[in-house]
Amino acid sequence: MPLSLDRQNAYRRQYASLRPGWRPATEQYADLIRQHLRPGMRVVDLGCGRGGVLEQLGPAADRPLGLDPDLRSLVEHRLPDLPRAVASADAIPLSAASVDLALASWVLEHLPDPARTFREVARVLRPGGAFIFVAPSAHSPAALLNRALRPLQARLVPRLYGREESDAFPVVYRANTRRQIDALARAAGLECRAFHHVEDPTYFAFHPLIFRLNAALVRALPRGMYEHIVAAYGKPE
Repeated sequence: MPLSLDRQNAYRRQYASLRPGWRPATEQYADLIRQHLRPGMRVVDLGCGRGGVLEQLGPAADRPLGLDPDLRSLVEHRLPDLPRAVASADAIPLSAASVDLALASWVLEHLPDPARTFREVARVLRPGGAFIFVAPSAHSPAALLNRALRPLQARLVPRLYGREESDAFPVVYRANTRRQIDALARAAGLECRAFHHVEDPTYFAFHPLIFRLNAALVRALPRGMYEHIVAAYGKPE
């Protein structure tokens, strides 16, 4: 049976019961956004896809904008009234100092030139604004295996995860370690406000026994090998 998102989320709830206080990266990401979000802020979701975090924020993000390079995703977006446009994160079609929060969910790993994206984000952020993102860690077991098996992904992704490989953009992991991100942010004039490594033992949990083994082993990993990164970088006042 493929490891669907529903099954992964069920395992995440089970892991949370085993480790009180743990929360999935997506929940920590949404909470970090809410900590920064204020009424009237202009919020741009880079790589917004068909829904994502703007759905969770709802009316709290009262001036949202979704950008994505894939027209089909924008057409099929689950918020039909969301202002949105075809654009990539390395060429944001907004004027300088016009955005309060820039968001990116599962985008950094796909960036061929992350330095350009960080400069663009810094350009459009107002002083005091923040760039908040969730991304996979380049050194996590899932990322390492993903790179090792890349030639086989067209066959493995549908079989193991129940979705087409074409649904996933190519990954390059050029902005997916703390060292890489700090260097990119520093060069763009952004400063770190929060940085969290988040473990997640649900990857490759194709059987309950594998999940239990993963849950036991994950705590032995160094934090840099945890599955996910959740962070906020701000533009100085």
